[in-house]
Amino acid sequence: MDASHTEPVAGAPAAADATNYDRRWLVVDAQNAWLNASQAPALAQLQLQLRFGYLVLRAPGMLRLDIPLDVIEDDASVEATAKVSGQAVRAVDEGELAAAWFTDYLGQPCRLLKVHPEAGTVAWPDR
Repeated sequence: MDASHTEPVAGAPAAADATNYDRRWLVVDAQNAWLNASQAPALAQLQLQLRFGYLVLRAPGMLRLDIPLDVIEDDASVEATAKVSGQAVRAVDEGELAAAWFTDYLGQPCRLLKVHPEAGTVAWPDR
C-alpha cells in the first residue's frame, strides 16, 4: 500500500489522500475489541473517502455516513478504551448514529471509535 492510499478505518479498504488519517478510526465489538475484515468480512466492502472535512463511508444497502475528521476530544463522557491485539488504546466514541450504522451493516453490536490524539503509538498487527 503506498502513502497516497491509507486506511482511515483500521482493517477496512484504503482511501486516496488519507495519509494524515491512517488508522485513525476502528470498529469494535460489544467488548470494545477491534474488528478487522477477517472477523467482520463486510468491512472489506466499505467505500471510504475524505471530503470537505468528513470521513465519508458508503456500504451496500446502507445510507451514507459522514464523520467529522477533526473534532476536539475534550469531553470525558465519550472516552473509551479499545483493545487492539491485547493492547489497551485510548479512544473516543463516535456516537450512537455511527454505532447504529455499523451494528446494522455488520449484523452485530459494534461501535466506531477514533484513536485519541494523545493515545500514543498503536501497535497495529501487520497488514
